[in-house]
Amino acid sequence: MGICLSTTKVSGSNSGSNNNNANHHRNANKEEAKRRHNRHARNDTTHKHQHQHQERAKNYQQLKTKQHQKTNSRRQTGVIPCGKRTDFGYDKDFDRRYTIGKLLGHGQFGYTYVATDKANGDRVAVKKIEKNKMILPIAVEDVKREVKILQALAGHENVVKFYNAFEDDNYVYIAMELCEGGELLDRILAKKDSRYTEKDAAVVVRQMLRVAAECHLHGLVHRDMKPENFLFKSAKEDSSLKATDFGLSDFIKPGKKFQDIVGSAYYVAPEVLKRKSGPESDVWSIGVITYILLCGRRPFWDKTEDGIFKEVQHNSHF
Repeated sequence: MGICLSTTKVSGSNSGSNNNNANHHRNANKEEAKRRHNRHARNDTTHKHQHQHQERAKNYQQLKTKQHQKTNSRRQTGVIPCGKRTDFGYDKDFDRRYTIGKLLGHGQFGYTYVATDKANGDRVAVKKIEKNKMILPIAVEDVKREVKILQALAGHENVVKFYNAFEDDNYVYIAMELCEGGELLDRILAKKDSRYTEKDAAVVVRQMLRVAAECHLHGLVHRDMKPENFLFKSAKEDSSLKATDFGLSDFIKPGKKFQDIVGSAYYVAPEVLKRKSGPESDVWSIGVITYILLCGRRPFWDKTEDGIFKEVQHNSHF
């Protein structure tokens, strides 16, 4: 609030009153000056705090930038991926044994090729996994486990045959049976209305159940059963079906449960989403595939992965 600083002209007969008024104005002026000083002091303190805050934020940002630069520098100069430092103990003579051919497909860590055995001319499938992408020890363990699983299931008629594992300085190579009949998914889509007859579906489902039974017999859970992970040995209509891609598979002890969420959204079991899954999750996935074979569509659908998960949980007795 503004205070008038001009004096009022009064007559001499009111000099006492004038003095009182003058004193009043002087006191008022002092009070106002004091209030202004206090306001300025508060403003200065506020500005000072704001400035200090800005300085701290600036220093923090500079520190983060330096740390980021150091991290990038370390990445560029140096930390060797775990895969590069690991001797897997596999044979080292891949190039002497095989010739790499055309690309079949690729995943997160590597590529799958057709390769030819130089000794007999047989064609095989080779999964070529880059060691540089195995940053953490868990990635190394995943590769070792997949090889161990293929060895454990070797000889089963509905699992791709495992031939050997190799390595060099840059890659791990897994040589397997070549299946040229395409994915089960492609066969489904090629059917009229994308449906199998009950008789034909029974043949397919029986083979998938054999795979699940063999896995569970060895204390294994596949954890990613879906039409894309089943291949036909040949293009013949009555070709045998082979399970492949055991990258998410794992061993489990009786009575124990997995607590992580893995698999493909449309085929994942409710127990997986509840973080307490076991061998039964493979049976659920086969049930979903059976539904697709007979009905030509998925039992659960949504635009988002979260939406699919909700559908699975709300219809766990489909």
